[in-house]
Amino acid sequence: MSMIKVQDLTFSYPGSFDNIFESVNFQIDTDWKLGFIGRNGRGKTTFFNLLLGNYEYSGKILASVEFNYFPYSVSDKNKFTHEILEEICPQAADWELLREISYLNVDAEVMYRPFKTLSNGEQTKVLLAALFLNAGQFLLIDEPTNHLDTDARKIVSDYLRKKKGFILISHDRIFLDGCVDHILSINRANIEVQSGNYSSWKLNFDRQQEHEKATNERLQKDIGRLKQSSKRSASWSHDVEASKNGTRNSGSKLDKGFVGHKAAKMMKRAKNLESRQQKAIEEKSKLLKNVEKTESLKLEQLQFKSNELITLVDVSVKYNDQIVNEPISFIVEQGDRIVLDGTNGSGKSSILKLILGHPIQHTGLVTLGTGLIISYVQQDTSHLKGSLSGFIEEHKIDETLFKSILSKMDF
Repeated sequence: MSMIKVQDLTFSYPGSFDNIFESVNFQIDTDWKLGFIGRNGRGKTTFFNLLLGNYEYSGKILASVEFNYFPYSVSDKNKFTHEILEEICPQAADWELLREISYLNVDAEVMYRPFKTLSNGEQTKVLLAALFLNAGQFLLIDEPTNHLDTDARKIVSDYLRKKKGFILISHDRIFLDGCVDHILSINRANIEVQSGNYSSWKLNFDRQQEHEKATNERLQKDIGRLKQSSKRSASWSHDVEASKNGTRNSGSKLDKGFVGHKAAKMMKRAKNLESRQQKAIEEKSKLLKNVEKTESLKLEQLQFKSNELITLVDVSVKYNDQIVNEPISFIVEQGDRIVLDGTNGSGKSSILKLILGHPIQHTGLVTLGTGLIISYVQQDTSHLKGSLSGFIEEHKIDETLFKSILSKMDF
C-alpha cells in the first residue's frame, strides 16, 4: 500500500486563460478502486495525462507506482491477438493470459485471430486483462464501457471488483456501483474524495445540492442587503467629509478640529464595517459554489416529404457468408426514437452501416426515402485528429452555433 499525493496542482492548456486545475490538493491510496466522476470538460482525462507525464504542470504529483492507461493504443491491428497482449505484458506466460481472459468470458480461440477481427467488446476485454497482468502498475481506465453491451458491462464490472489499484472514468452509474470503493469527484468549485460507491456519493451530493438550493434565495437577499449597507456607509463617509470642509449646520460654523477628530473615528468604524461587509459578501457567495446548472438543448429534425423514412424487411447481416442475426423488420417514421438492442457481435453496427449504404453482406430488403439526409455518429472516434477550429473550418460549420450546442452538451 502506498499513496498518490497531489499537492498544489495547477494546470492550463497553452494559450488558454482559464486553469483546468488550480491549487488542487488531495491524496488517494494505491489499493483503492477509485471511480473518477465529473461533468464533461472538468478535466478527468487531462488529469490522467498529467499522471502519465504527458503535460507540464506546476505543483507536485508524488507516486511510487508506475501508471498505465486504458484504452491501450494498438499500432497494428492486423497482428494476432496474442502478439499484442505479449507486447503489453511481456512477462506473462501464455497460460496466465488465457486464464485472465477467461475471467472475462472470452474464448481462448480469440488469441489466435487477428486483433481487428475481434468485436469492440472483445478488444476491450483482452486489453484490460493484459494491462492488469502488469504487476506494480496503477491502471488509469478511461471509459471502458463504450463498446460493451449490458451483459458485458456486468462481466467487466465483476472483474474490476476483484482487482485493486485503479482509477476508473465512467458515466455508467450501475457499472461504477458494481466495482468501486471510493469516488474522486471534480465538482463545479472543488475536488473531493469520498469512501463508498457512486450511489453513496450521489446521495451525499444531492443532499448538499438541496441544502445549497434551499439557502440560495436567502443568501442572495443577504448579499443584496450587505451591498446596500456598504453603499450607505460610503455615502455617509462622503457627507461627513463635506461637513468637515465647511458645511454649516443651522447656520453656525462647525469646529473643524472637533469634526475632524469625530469624523476620523467614525470613518475608521465605517471602513471596518465596509471591510466586514465585503468579506461577508464573498463568504456567502462561496457557499453557492457547487450548485450545478444545466442548460436545455433542443434539436429540430429536418423536414421530409414522407412520414416513412426507413423500412427494413426480413434483414439479416452476414460475416464471411455466415448469418449473424435472425431476420428483423421495422419502419422508422418521422419523430421516432428507436433503440437497436443486442449483444456484442449481433450485427447492430452493421445494420446501421447497411442503412447508410455501406457494402454490408445481407439478406432482406432495405428501403430509404428518396433524398433522405442521414447523420451518423460513429462508435469509434479514434480517427478524429487536429483542433476544434480546424474541424469547424474543414466541415464549413457555423462556429457560433456549434460552440453553443457544445456548451449545452456540457463541453
